[in-house]
Amino acid sequence: MEPIFYLLIVCAAMSLVAFVFYGADKRKAKKGAWRVPEKVLLYLSFFGGAPGGILGMLLFRHKTRHWYFWLVNFLGLALVAGLAAALLLLL
Repeated sequence: MEPIFYLLIVCAAMSLVAFVFYGADKRKAKKGAWRVPEKVLLYLSFFGGAPGGILGMLLFRHKTRHWYFWLVNFLGLALVAGLAAALLLLL
């Protein structure tokens, strides 16, 4: 199998995890319960989960007022796009 295929699988899995974590954190925020640390949400978004992170931010209306969440999510998208481009060009 091509390496780009593995990258897409990892990104899809990370996006699903990020989406679920954003939703869980929003639900916990409404209940006043223990929250998912921001660091965890940011790491998930940066390391492959940006599509799910952005979707979670928009769908759950969560963390949308924090500029650094937008920045990290778009940097994560750029990272994955750069990796995909490098894989396509080099292999």
